[in-house]
Amino acid sequence: MPGLIGKKKGMTSLFTEDGKSIPCTVIEAGPCVVTQVKTAGKDGYDAVQLAFDDKREKSCTKPLLGHFKKANSGPKNKLAEFKGFKEDLKPGDVLTVDFFKNDTWLDITGISKGKGFQGVVKRHGFSGVGEATHGQHDRERAPGAIGMSSDPSRVFKGMRMAGRTGGKRVMMISLRVVKIIPEKNVLIVAGSVPGSKGSYLTIEQ
Repeated sequence: MPGLIGKKKGMTSLFTEDGKSIPCTVIEAGPCVVTQVKTAGKDGYDAVQLAFDDKREKSCTKPLLGHFKKANSGPKNKLAEFKGFKEDLKPGDVLTVDFFKNDTWLDITGISKGKGFQGVVKRHGFSGVGEATHGQHDRERAPGAIGMSSDPSRVFKGMRMAGRTGGKRVMMISLRVVKIIPEKNVLIVAGSVPGSKGSYLTIEQ
């Protein structure tokens, strides 16, 4: 799907014409530079590689510096590939937030906030307080029994237990574009998106 790379700036709220308050996410979408155009004949598939967010040269490896110079671009922090562009793009072209339109729907992907090691109540939404049965006696947030004894004498794979939470790739689908501010490359969508402030996002139509 065609799209852009963005950065989460925070959240706000906007009012509709009938006075309803909508929670919204503010995203800096672009400008993105086309650094490579891949074709099925040469690379095995069709795609456009975009780069976003300036980076210091001394923080960039020499192979990447050469890659950016081929596209007449400075070093960038984030690279991503998108398929489905209908426009004839070439290395060095710049795409801005004008690529999107108001009242369209977007799929936004990011890395969720890392929560560290968490118990089953926070990680899986267990109710916690309940009847003292099935292995849960005097602990309100314990998971309870996790398997059988003699048969099969093991814990099944995929059992919902405590563990490391967050820090995974998450996609939010069908988020509506509420407002676009072209002069600031700002995109405002209804609802929340994964990640903390300053984290990178891929925004697809």
